[in-house]
Amino acid sequence: MFPTILIVDDEASILQSLKGLLTDEGFEVLTASNGYEALKVIEEESPDLVLLDIWMPGIDGIDTLKEIKKDNPHIQVIIITGHGNIDTAVRATKCGAFDFLEKPLSIDKVIVTINNALYFRQLEEENKYLRKKTIEKHSLTGTSTAIKELQQHINTISLSDAWILITGENGTGKELIARTIHQFSKRVESPMIDVNCALISEDLIESELFGHEKGAIPGASSKKIGKFEMANNGTLFLDEIGDMSLKTQGKILRVVEEQKFQRVGGGRDIHVNVRIIAATNKNLEEEIKQGRFREELYYRLNVVPIHAPSLRDRIDDIPLLAATFLKEFAKDNQTSVKDLSPNVIQLFKSYNWPGNVREMKNLLGRLAITVDDQTIELKDVPPPYNPKYGMENQFVDTFFEIPSLREAQKAFERSYIINKVKEYAGNLAETARNIGISELYIKNLLHKKGH
Repeated sequence: MFPTILIVDDEASILQSLKGLLTDEGFEVLTASNGYEALKVIEEESPDLVLLDIWMPGIDGIDTLKEIKKDNPHIQVIIITGHGNIDTAVRATKCGAFDFLEKPLSIDKVIVTINNALYFRQLEEENKYLRKKTIEKHSLTGTSTAIKELQQHINTISLSDAWILITGENGTGKELIARTIHQFSKRVESPMIDVNCALISEDLIESELFGHEKGAIPGASSKKIGKFEMANNGTLFLDEIGDMSLKTQGKILRVVEEQKFQRVGGGRDIHVNVRIIAATNKNLEEEIKQGRFREELYYRLNVVPIHAPSLRDRIDDIPLLAATFLKEFAKDNQTSVKDLSPNVIQLFKSYNWPGNVREMKNLLGRLAITVDDQTIELKDVPPPYNPKYGMENQFVDTFFEIPSLREAQKAFERSYIINKVKEYAGNLAETARNIGISELYIKNLLHKKGH
């Protein structure tokens, strides 16, 4: 499909010559003799690019440009201007025009400028697509009440510039929440820079955050840009902020209050505009009581608190999370997508998951590699997730050692019933009802075994 170009000019000779030229170059060409007609054509045809004369009767090029960009910001506009009207053309570029061409028109320059504008539009579309894919990749998976409330909270706060403190257990996706907020914020065009405060030594964290000048610290053979400076106009994510030393907390507090700092070994103030999102698995109010966290910094960071729910609080999301992870693993390893048996899903729902979503993802990654069958069964799940792991094989080995089939059948029956009684917490009536035999039969068997 060839790009469509709309030419807007009140001079019929220019319309015809440009239309012939661009048609020969393989473009689909539309024409309009004034701004009103151009806006009507755009509404009906939605061209990829507009060549727009700046001087026309009625609505002029600048006003037409503003109307185009108001309703169709994706359409590239190239201004055509007469000699000596450069100031007006520059004003047009500030209103959203891609570039301007000066009369008399150079054929080569017209073609080059059009191709540049169309290439720029293609890049914009690719960036939108990649951003959409990034948002999808970092989206919060789930339909539970806890996740729906979290998603609603994120939608509410993302467009503000308020600082955020995310709390929650390890493995609950605090960084994912931070990235989702950044992706939906006004700062999305600028970077999100993350710092794990627990992984950087106290000696180096100031250099990491603020940068350093050449020779300021041992081994510093050149100047280094710090995380605050890298995040300028974007977002700085301070993960595990509860593990930061009191000394560094004090320096962070000054930057927070003043939005300026100096590199280690430097004497010049560097001003930044940074939104901070912090995260911790610690109870910072308790840390304040114990003298391990600065109260002033806590209140600066905790403008908008967010709690990342544990997996125990969103067990209804486990099937969807598992399916999402297994699909990702299959794509990464170029294999077919495995699934979980209903018994495994039920097992996962009953497990405590101290490591939360991260722990489940790691387990599924292991199972996706080690299990050959298409469906992951109960027998494939190791302890501590599956307390009965290997039980079937143990039964088989034991019963194969019995020489008589009749005795093996009796041994299996006793083992089966005894284990079912344990499963139903010694309730014989419930056991009998669920396995399809009489309660008296179970009592007689237990009496013979001395239970």
